[in-house]
Amino acid sequence: MSIEKAIESIQQVVEQERDFVVGLTRDLVRIPSVNPKFEANEKLNREPEVQAHLARVLEEIGLTTQQQEVFPNRPNLIGTLPGSDERSLLLNGHVDVVPVVDEARWTVDPFGGEIRDGRVWGRGAIDMKCGIATMAAAVRAIGKAGYRPIGRIDFHAVVDEEAGGFGAAHAARTMPKARAGIVTEPTWGEILPAAGGLEWVRVAIPGKSAHAGWRYNTIYPQRHDNPKRLEPGVNAIELGTLFIMALREFEREWGMNKFHPLLPPGITTINPGVVIGGVSPDADGRPTLLSNPAIIPDAFVVDLDLKFLPQEKKENVRAEFEAFVRAFASQHGFLRQNPPRVIWELQGLHFPPLDTPVDHAIVQSLVSQRKALGLPVEISAMAGVCDAAHYSGAGIPCVIYGCSGDGLHGIDEYVEIDSLVETTKVLAATIAEFCGLREI
Repeated sequence: MSIEKAIESIQQVVEQERDFVVGLTRDLVRIPSVNPKFEANEKLNREPEVQAHLARVLEEIGLTTQQQEVFPNRPNLIGTLPGSDERSLLLNGHVDVVPVVDEARWTVDPFGGEIRDGRVWGRGAIDMKCGIATMAAAVRAIGKAGYRPIGRIDFHAVVDEEAGGFGAAHAARTMPKARAGIVTEPTWGEILPAAGGLEWVRVAIPGKSAHAGWRYNTIYPQRHDNPKRLEPGVNAIELGTLFIMALREFEREWGMNKFHPLLPPGITTINPGVVIGGVSPDADGRPTLLSNPAIIPDAFVVDLDLKFLPQEKKENVRAEFEAFVRAFASQHGFLRQNPPRVIWELQGLHFPPLDTPVDHAIVQSLVSQRKALGLPVEISAMAGVCDAAHYSGAGIPCVIYGCSGDGLHGIDEYVEIDSLVETTKVLAATIAEFCGLREI
């Protein structure tokens, strides 16, 4: 059996039965599965129904299925097509979507799965129910063409990617490890074997509370023989403002000196996303009193979205950042005696980096199969993060590859139908090459 001939017959099935991948994408969009961490609404939080529908599809294709309860009523769906461990391949996509937001601005029903202008429209169409549909369609086409992968296929449809990837982290931790993985996030046909790591980190800066009426003796020189002996306060918000200004220069230094060949310069950003100042810090440094400006504040926190490069280790990145915080504190008398606290993994969030070598077999399979179809080949890296991080952190080399569309996390989301078919063909051929085939 020629693998090239087999792949050709598999891709003919994809073309002839293109309505399958389009129809499955529409079916999945029509079942709202908004992540309940963002919007709690039982009419919209229907991840179990998505998984039940997918389970029926996968079982018809020939996979066995099981569910993992990651959170109450929020299951992962795990599908398995048995085969060799040596040539095993993971296929991953997430079923949760972000809220619709401002439905009045949409020109289509966000959960209608409408076809218009060569596109399937709706929330989750591109991010990323299309990816799940292409995974299922690719495996189905191999069987319909009369073949079966030699290597095991692990099909992971997971929850909670949009809120930290805890579904994929659970699956990566508990399920057998494949030799490689493809995560079908939208990439517009690009092949992405790398992505930086991500940390959510809090810096809690202390101050010293006092009556705001005494602020004058905090910021201006006073007589040494002050008869009232009024203790000066230390304004944590002002110290925090200085910290954010220093942080901007530290971020710039990272951007000037850290590089990865597949990522744009300056990707190592440190975004101040949440800032709170006030009085009486709790155990996590957050002020508990936010309504009285007559008190010099003794608590300031800034929560940061900190990105690092694919080749970096989190331990080294954390050590660099903590050294910067210590250096900042050393410049201020109060903070030398009362150093800021650095709190990692806010809300449990940490995305390990992804740095699969470009010459890895799974990357090169995608390259060769796009070339075989006469498609352009561009190898790049993901500027954001996705579930590939959690599989990479578990030791599974992954690559991100998926469809084309627009409107993800925005208005009038859609996926291009031609890209659904194209992506399915490339995935099916890559599975055939990487896992091997036998006739059935």
